[in-house]
Amino acid sequence: MTENLDLFSAESQGQKAQDAINAGVPGSVTSKVAALRAQLWQWAHEYYVLDAPTVPDGEYDRVYQQLEALEGAYPALVTPDSPTQRVIGAVLDGLTPVRHAVPMLSIQTETDNEATGAMAFDQRVRKELGLDASAAAIEYVAEPKFDGLAMNLRYENGRLVQATTRGDGEVGEDVTHNIRTIRQIPLSLPADRNVPPVVEVRGEVHMAKADLEKLNARQQAAGAKTFANPRNAAAGSVRQLDSSIAAQRPLSFFAYGLGEITPPEQGGPDFGTHYAMLQTLRSWGFPVAPQVALARGASELVAFHQRIGAERANLPYEIDGVVYKVNSLALQRRLGFKSREPRWAVAHKYPAQEMPTLMEAIDVQVGRTGKLTPVARLAPVQVGGVVVTNATLSNLFDIRKKGVRVGDQVIVRRAGDVIPEVVGRVPGERPVYVPNFRMPRTCPICASAVVREKGEANHRCTGGLFCGAQRKEAILHFAHRRAMDIEGLGDKLVDQLVDGQVVRVLPDLYRLGLSSLAALDRMAEKSAQNVLAALEKSKSTTLQRFLFGLGIRNVGESTARDLVKHFGKLDAIMDASVEELLQVKDVGPVVADSIHTFFAQPHNREVVEQLRACGVHWEEGEPVEKAPQILAGLTVVLTGTLPTLGRDVAKDMLEAAGAKVSGSVSKKTSYVVAGAEAGSKLAKAEELGVPVLDEAGMLALLRGEQPG
Repeated sequence: MTENLDLFSAESQGQKAQDAINAGVPGSVTSKVAALRAQLWQWAHEYYVLDAPTVPDGEYDRVYQQLEALEGAYPALVTPDSPTQRVIGAVLDGLTPVRHAVPMLSIQTETDNEATGAMAFDQRVRKELGLDASAAAIEYVAEPKFDGLAMNLRYENGRLVQATTRGDGEVGEDVTHNIRTIRQIPLSLPADRNVPPVVEVRGEVHMAKADLEKLNARQQAAGAKTFANPRNAAAGSVRQLDSSIAAQRPLSFFAYGLGEITPPEQGGPDFGTHYAMLQTLRSWGFPVAPQVALARGASELVAFHQRIGAERANLPYEIDGVVYKVNSLALQRRLGFKSREPRWAVAHKYPAQEMPTLMEAIDVQVGRTGKLTPVARLAPVQVGGVVVTNATLSNLFDIRKKGVRVGDQVIVRRAGDVIPEVVGRVPGERPVYVPNFRMPRTCPICASAVVREKGEANHRCTGGLFCGAQRKEAILHFAHRRAMDIEGLGDKLVDQLVDGQVVRVLPDLYRLGLSSLAALDRMAEKSAQNVLAALEKSKSTTLQRFLFGLGIRNVGESTARDLVKHFGKLDAIMDASVEELLQVKDVGPVVADSIHTFFAQPHNREVVEQLRACGVHWEEGEPVEKAPQILAGLTVVLTGTLPTLGRDVAKDMLEAAGAKVSGSVSKKTSYVVAGAEAGSKLAKAEELGVPVLDEAGMLALLRGEQPG
């Protein structure tokens, strides 16, 4: 979307300047507005097209606000292609039909394997051109086939005047009001790049995968319709009557061709190849897919198809195939069209990503964190080149929203290596009544109670310390350095201990012997001794660390500390009612319910008692009234390496004094404590004017002294 620094022709700029003078606008203001617009267009081009911004968002906003203020003071300066006019908010009565000057024809589509499809296309082209086997290989342009909405952008004298959907190929719909909101699409073209008087640029409006996820999250939070895929989201956004709605949706654009254009004999460009035309479009400020490549002969088309197919799952946007086009425009003209399809191009699609099949049952899986996930058991179906027999249904609300039941014909989607998912049911009458699926009340693995916290969509098993599905996660969390700090008990060792049925519950860790550890893969006797020593050392801990190590949902380090300060003893915490838990600082209904539910499970209480019996101990005290904390109300950020204190120790000291220790710097940060090799956080603090302390300054602060 590079509107060049010369936004308009000299003639049109002169007319605008004269209009401004006639309206009493000072010449200095007119010049300032032109300069601000040019700067904003350049920055927008770097951000939205090149993906290489050169200024922070704050600087862009500052300049934008200057322009907005000047245009507000001098309305005569406002033009349709000003950066401030991207979103007009016009609401139309309906979309106006527009007949295309040059029809937007479709391309023949093939779904053969990569070798067969490419070779068949190359052979057809050679045959049509009368080339024998001895003739040189034909040069093609190969590009991704986007799963979006085809668009025709008409520019007259360098300015966008109309944007039209494909429609039926002959007649589309005018969606100019919405297309103007897409920041990758230029509103005007550079005056110094030989742009013809009339040019129609054709391409695909699409939505990135990540942008679709964010949009659906916002839609769901607002109770609005979510979109099944990026194409539906793009089409639904472009065809809105209210441009302010489209402006809120993150649409993108890739150019891939031309419609009507001023002919060379009347001053238009004389392109020799399709590839050269794409490079010109890029120079005019249009995004062109970075994967576009030249390919000589069928073998290079096959290689392109395979390469893009391998990259497909990791691309930021959806594609459903690749497109091959003869590069020479002269050869394109010789080949011409067959019915309503060009002979010089073909779309080569990848295997279907969505297919219908029978949903035979719904099972429930329990994840490492206790989340229960419904899984559809399917009649085997090939989707995206892979046979799929099960697919995720996310949660109970997902099932309700999609309206699927056992025995339905459902649509299954698979993209790359992503876990297959059920998109929805195939419309039709059910032959018999089938009840709605319900989540189990007890965990299918350990029989502990299943709960769903208020405001959450997911159901969870409450047997965190006992449940076999959560065993590995529970052990790793228990061994964390901020919990029991069991050095050497990492992922690989835990995998072996659990998979080999050596450790079933946490207390089994303290029953390990040298022989059982040394017998594991890649575990020498010395390493086994080190792990046993770390386990023995961990038996002497603090109640705060132990409580955090239990992995109670919603109970982090600070909540564990507050619980210990309030109750003093573990038994008091375990026996506390929800009402009593709500008396603890910063403990709300959700956290209180999590704690109460956890200790209400006999399995979890049994594990705690067994850990005590294994020798795990800590000093307990009585609940004390909280003394005034010297740093209460302050927010501190730690960065870099301190000379004598570890980061964890410094964090504990600050929190004990009442400070909140944050991981990011903002205007609300009270102090940044910086050590050696401090990085971006220190720079951010200096930029915002946040006071920076060294270790000595932090210690002075803790003593109640004014840091120097």
